[in-house]
Amino acid sequence: MFLQAKAAGRPVIFSFWHNQIFSATYFWRNRNIAVITSRHLDGEVIARVIGGLGYLPARGSSTRGSTRALLELRRHLERKMDAALTVDGPRGPIHKVKPGPLWLSSKTGTPILPFHIQPRNFWRLRSWDRFQIPKPLTAVLVKIGEPFTVPAGDEPESWMIRYQQEMDRIRSYCEAYWQKRTAGR
Repeated sequence: MFLQAKAAGRPVIFSFWHNQIFSATYFWRNRNIAVITSRHLDGEVIARVIGGLGYLPARGSSTRGSTRALLELRRHLERKMDAALTVDGPRGPIHKVKPGPLWLSSKTGTPILPFHIQPRNFWRLRSWDRFQIPKPLTAVLVKIGEPFTVPAGDEPESWMIRYQQEMDRIRSYCEAYWQKRTAGR
């Protein structure tokens, strides 16, 4: 569905876990994807960095300015530009989906594309999301899940279970992939 959407000139909503930001930012760079960035001073620094990597910042967060940021992402999607969200960010709980991407999909008819990026070797921070920083020259597995679109008129919350299951499925696949290869050494 991703390739069909892109071939037809349709945008997608990229969806991933917060602790994957480092890997996802590198993997999807230079594609003019709109991403939510904090409205605070640290967000200004981040906006400049991601702008240099080919992203378009949509200012706001899920705690402050969330409506504004989602509406800005909606405008980008309506202009046929892709958007991306960390589905459990910015404060968690870790690996629990939130309804923002579902709302965007129902309002714009844009498919959500869940994905997971799992480095083989990484440093794990002691943050709420156990943020991952890939170690230099490590292999990375990218797993793109089953895209889906929330029909107009459906309540986004009615899709939460399906969304959670797909995000969990691709994360489990990636983690198991590297565990099998590490055990086989």
